[in-house]
Amino acid sequence: MAKNTVLTLVGGILIALASIHAYAQASATSAASAAMAASAGKPAKSARAANRELRRKVYSALVKHKEINAGNISVVAKGGAITLYGTVVDASQVDQATAIAQGVPGVTSVTNKLTVEKPFGGQ
Repeated sequence: MAKNTVLTLVGGILIALASIHAYAQASATSAASAAMAASAGKPAKSARAANRELRRKVYSALVKHKEINAGNISVVAKGGAITLYGTVVDASQVDQATAIAQGVPGVTSVTNKLTVEKPFGGQ
């Protein structure tokens, strides 16, 4: 009986030590990833600012073309890649919006996810 108690106690101690060791490794990994994220914060911040600026430039270029209703178009920029979302009233405007976006300096590619939607009244 004393032998079973000693084995149970030793087994419990081993499990406790193993779990403490696993917890310590997870904490070290978290600290390392937090340090990397903190050091990477400045480039990520400047990349977000560059994406916002490119998005504004593309949207401004779309607004300048009066034949396209840019109010229903949203622009997403990520590292020079532009994605256009939203609706236009004519199928020719889909290709025209792509061409306008490609003409903006800094744009490397354009993904067009615009759809054609007729306004109310069907004209």
